[in-house]
Amino acid sequence: MSTLWHGRFDADPADELMAYTASIGFDVRLAPDDIAGSRAHARMLGRVGLLAEAEVGEVLAALDRTEAELASGDFVFAPGDEDIHTAIERRVTELAGPAGAKLHTGRSRNDQVAADLRLFAKRELAAIAVEVLGLQEVLLERAVAAGDAYLPGYTHLQRAQPVLLAHHLLAHGWALARDVDRLADARARLDVSPLGAGAVAGSSLPLDPDSTAAELGFAARFENSMDAVSDRDFVAESLFALTMVGIHLSRLGEEIVFWTSEEVGFATLDDAYATGSSMLPQKKNPDIAELARAKAGRLIGNLTGLLATLKGLPLAYNRDLQEDKAPMFDTLDQVRLGVRAMGGLLSSIVFNAAAMGSAADAPSSAATDLAEHLVGQGMPFRDAHAAVGDLVRRSLEGGGSLADLVQADPRLGEDAAKLLTPGVPVTRRTTPGGAGPEAVAAQIERFRARLDADAARLD
Repeated sequence: MSTLWHGRFDADPADELMAYTASIGFDVRLAPDDIAGSRAHARMLGRVGLLAEAEVGEVLAALDRTEAELASGDFVFAPGDEDIHTAIERRVTELAGPAGAKLHTGRSRNDQVAADLRLFAKRELAAIAVEVLGLQEVLLERAVAAGDAYLPGYTHLQRAQPVLLAHHLLAHGWALARDVDRLADARARLDVSPLGAGAVAGSSLPLDPDSTAAELGFAARFENSMDAVSDRDFVAESLFALTMVGIHLSRLGEEIVFWTSEEVGFATLDDAYATGSSMLPQKKNPDIAELARAKAGRLIGNLTGLLATLKGLPLAYNRDLQEDKAPMFDTLDQVRLGVRAMGGLLSSIVFNAAAMGSAADAPSSAATDLAEHLVGQGMPFRDAHAAVGDLVRRSLEGGGSLADLVQADPRLGEDAAKLLTPGVPVTRRTTPGGAGPEAVAAQIERFRARLDADAARLD
């Protein structure tokens, strides 16, 4: 079995070694990026005189054919193809002969795989950010369509104050906007080419890493060869940004589970985005929302697993770094699926405005409004808080309805009792960024402008 290092060894690698160390089973996803990097490297070798013009042409033609074979499924992998880089170089050499054998001149798999993974991450992080924008668009559409529907806002999962449904939906939208920022920031920081760093120390050959960086669309080339081949900060940072998307999907999923329960009844799932039971004919289950919660744990595991791998590695490259790709691929796949599934769920869910409003209209939900009414008359807030709290307690103990107690209280009276009228408290949230109609109308416009700006910078 021929390997890239066969000249140093008398024996073929053991089957057990190959089975344990091979990464071809998952890094085949890097094939387009490896082809792109190899093209740029071959052209650079031609520019600096290490490959003749005819040899560059032969190598590029072999890379084109290899790319076509991979795309069509006609590529035949050999037993010695431990990774996609080896497989492509082997096939190019078969096709281009001696010229193909020169492709690896001045290059190590250490800088090669780092370049491939950076190219992959640049493309995929941008694609995920666009997917997240799509989910934000759904939240915006549903917020606009919600109109004046309102529901209880919760703290500690206890009813707190009424909020417009649009306000609640956009709260998730703004969290996702931060995710778009993080994805864009991570992408900007990884936009550095490691090609030319070699195995650890660069090369004695007249390589031109600036030109390969420019051809591949990188913003810059590496500054330190050891750092270039050992750096996986960009993978960890990408995983964190993606995991935060998953965390936000999980929080959204938890609310969907809560809202669609029969005990709450704030929303009903569309049949296409729900599942049934194998035993219970009446069931309609929010599996997408539940899996969003569960998969967040999987994403956290991918992130922490990589960090544990990186924490004790000496400079420079170590084979441990092979374990960076599987968590990256899995996290990207799960986040992409989750964003799409949640977008479909939210676009089709039916909100029960009557049930939401009924829950939000409990008189105690206006307790803060009563306290602020007293503050408006000059009472210190802490005293107002105590006075209203006393009325709530007396009502709960059977001393009368809260409305009657408020109306009878000389400090409050009939004007204050009107604050308990259903639908009134939510209209009193007037501060910027608050949950009332005017503030939410302004927020919707700001959110729409934010989506437009993010779409432009990701285009």
